[in-house]
Amino acid sequence: MWQRGGLSIGGTSYARGVTVHGRSSVTVDLNRECASYDAWVGVDDGMLKLGQVSFSVHADGVQLWQSGVLKGGDAAVPVHVDLTGHRTVRLVVEPHSPLDNLALADWAASKFTCS
Repeated sequence: MWQRGGLSIGGTSYARGVTVHGRSSVTVDLNRECASYDAWVGVDDGMLKLGQVSFSVHADGVQLWQSGVLKGGDAAVPVHVDLTGHRTVRLVVEPHSPLDNLALADWAASKFTCS
């Protein structure tokens, strides 16, 4: 996981976000009551329109959201997940093919809204 600024998906720049490889799973222990998780997801423009991955968000072991397959160069897809009553969140990226393990996948403008 690489927290960074100045990332770009589908030609749109984002001030901050998290970049991971094409196969990744990041678990966040919320440690307090949170209302939602929001982000824009897609293949990083640094991949020069290569790579295909899918994104999903799980809370307490249950999948709450999934993107479908996103290709390099595609516009970012918005994520909004209600986290009311949940304790953990797992952000997952899966490659479309074995070569896509090397893709750079972005969770841009990634934000938890908590009390």
